[in-house]
Amino acid sequence: MIRHPVLSLLLLLAACSGGSGSSDAPPAPVALVSLASATTGSVQQMLTVYGVVQKDSTARYALSTPVEAIVDEIANPVGSAVRAGTVVARLQASPGSRAAMRKSASDARAASEAYARAQRLRADGLASDADVESARSAAIAAQAQQAAMTRRARDLTLRARAEGHVETVPVNPGDLLAPGSTVATLTRTGAQRAGFGVDPRVAGGLAPGTPIGIASSSGGKSLNVPIESIDTTVDSRTRLATVFARIPAGARLAPGQPLVGHVPIATRSDALTIPYAALLDDGGQPYVFVVSKGVAHRHDVVIGPSSGERIVIDKGVSSGDQVVTAGGTALEDGMKVRSR
Repeated sequence: MIRHPVLSLLLLLAACSGGSGSSDAPPAPVALVSLASATTGSVQQMLTVYGVVQKDSTARYALSTPVEAIVDEIANPVGSAVRAGTVVARLQASPGSRAAMRKSASDARAASEAYARAQRLRADGLASDADVESARSAAIAAQAQQAAMTRRARDLTLRARAEGHVETVPVNPGDLLAPGSTVATLTRTGAQRAGFGVDPRVAGGLAPGTPIGIASSSGGKSLNVPIESIDTTVDSRTRLATVFARIPAGARLAPGQPLVGHVPIATRSDALTIPYAALLDDGGQPYVFVVSKGVAHRHDVVIGPSSGERIVIDKGVSSGDQVVTAGGTALEDGMKVRSR
């Protein structure tokens, strides 16, 4: 029997389309991750502490006017870096101080003349030894006062005592200042220390000389310095003891700047560790992804001390397991992965 050509063509197209299309499925997702091995070895537990840069008790000092004076010039304003001998401010004696100096000079001359007269009278038998001694004492006192006034009047150029910076200048040019008034306060460079709050139970196990790594909480280079002293007195507000360390000169840390410190407190041998970056958290339950045959499996873990870069795993991972260190937040249990 001869089939119609059009019907034959339709049957052929139906046969070709019947074996494809409905069986196609989307490929399973594959995540790109980084892996690292769980290894056994020694780990040093590091305690993280927080504190601030503190001024040393001798770091701050004031420059003040020795006599009543008028501010002539502020040579280095607030924030200026200074060295020992750098001029901070220049003053000039006030009219009242100049009058006081003239009077002290006149008093010193009068006292000297009175002493000389007492000596002549004693030689003529008209004065006693006591009179001479009294005149001599008065002359010495008047001369000392004049010398002090002259010396203070010469000290009206105020200079920095050490390398540091100008912290405050509470006066302005033209101000009339009483004797002893503060013209500027300065802070010495390098006279600083760091104070860290520490759990009192931990503080009792530390000792001066224990190394502590300190850095600004905003980042930057870490400094390794020894603990200088430990105050085990518990602060009533923070309920913490305090650990102090000296900040080396040139550290470029400002008073009040927040710090982070890391103190070694214990070492565990033959501990199973993984990179800290592999650790994830699910509502307080730590877990990791372990990759086997290209598939990621979630493992809940029990963690131990951390060295900062690696953390001890007490349960949930075996030595040699490949754990995900990057890309884990996008994974689900059972997802296929490929490593970088």
